[in-house]
Amino acid sequence: MTVKERFLKYIAVDTQSADEAEMVPSTEKQWALARMLEAELKELGAQDVRLLEHCYVYATIPATTQEKRPVLGFISHMDTAPAMSGTDVKAKIVPYQGGDIVLNEELGIVLSATQFPELSRQIGKDVIVTDGTTLLGADDKAGVAEILTMAEYLLTHPEIPHGEIKLGFTPDEEVGRGVDYFDVAGFGAEVAYTVDGGLLGELEYENFNAANAKVVLHGSNIHPGSAKGQMKNALLIGMEFQSMLPAGENPAYTEGYEGFYHLDEMAGNVEEASMIYIIRDHDRAKFETKKALFCKVAEFLNAKYGAGSVEIRMKDAYYNMKEKLAEHMDLIENAKRAMEELGITPIVQPIRGGTDGARLSFMGLPCPNLCTGGANFHGKYEYISVQDMEKVVELLIRLATQN
Repeated sequence: MTVKERFLKYIAVDTQSADEAEMVPSTEKQWALARMLEAELKELGAQDVRLLEHCYVYATIPATTQEKRPVLGFISHMDTAPAMSGTDVKAKIVPYQGGDIVLNEELGIVLSATQFPELSRQIGKDVIVTDGTTLLGADDKAGVAEILTMAEYLLTHPEIPHGEIKLGFTPDEEVGRGVDYFDVAGFGAEVAYTVDGGLLGELEYENFNAANAKVVLHGSNIHPGSAKGQMKNALLIGMEFQSMLPAGENPAYTEGYEGFYHLDEMAGNVEEASMIYIIRDHDRAKFETKKALFCKVAEFLNAKYGAGSVEIRMKDAYYNMKEKLAEHMDLIENAKRAMEELGITPIVQPIRGGTDGARLSFMGLPCPNLCTGGANFHGKYEYISVQDMEKVVELLIRLATQN
């Protein structure tokens, strides 16, 4: 089966995860793809194929050489983002010659070459898009398809020397719980790559330090006609809280290594309100300073409006994997060399986000992130080309067989 055929097969399975669910996987429908992968890996002849509790799929490609080589892993996630539906994806393949791509003429949905200039990289390629009513699912079913296609090639060519290779497929990456139950010791790899990046050539070993914070605001609702000196408006306290954060440290004004505070959700009334934030910075010291300022604003407002007016619930989500990969830069150099040998220009850049690889690196499995070839993830303008997926398969094979 080709990588294109696999990808189209996998995106037909709705695996959207859910933010609010406490269980892992967060949605039962992720099991459908997990079972499909389990069956396919067994059919291909992979060893130690396991579908475990919490919807993790593991498998082994046995070594074909007696030469001692590190056990290498490849990991991708099966779920798609809650941001947009992944139900009944209507994919189409467009032989792209430049300009805009009309996704849905009836609804007037167009993938604009002006809005998305990186689309020009796809001229002459077969671009897979949606009809504009769902996301595509290249994040990360492209990674899943590329790893399975690599596995098929190696399992059907035992004459090619390589060390033992471990494969892992996880649920719930998009809701931040993708490796909550990942069995690093049982997985058995010494080092690994997540295949969960974007444009062809992307190679990432730096990411944000990240915290999630909920601000709960407690007010006191009095009839506005007699509220003087008595009303405490939780909504207005929330607005004041936001105004005390640095205005320029906002995602809309930052790039590269610059961190931010992002107000993602807000809701409530005079009596009680809440605001959901994410706090990000590549630099660990700056990250800790951001969190400290966040709490200091709450302290100030509690002193102003009374103890308990502002409640902070903050939890670190992940850290910059660069801390753990500093002693494993051979993984980066190997990937860069493999790309260059295949005519791929490496794009080494920090991730303005995080991956399962970041958490895995802190769990004892050094794990930088490789491209899948896709773009515009999590929305209706998502796309990927057949040729870029094929190139990523070549890259994975090259990495698996490097000395």
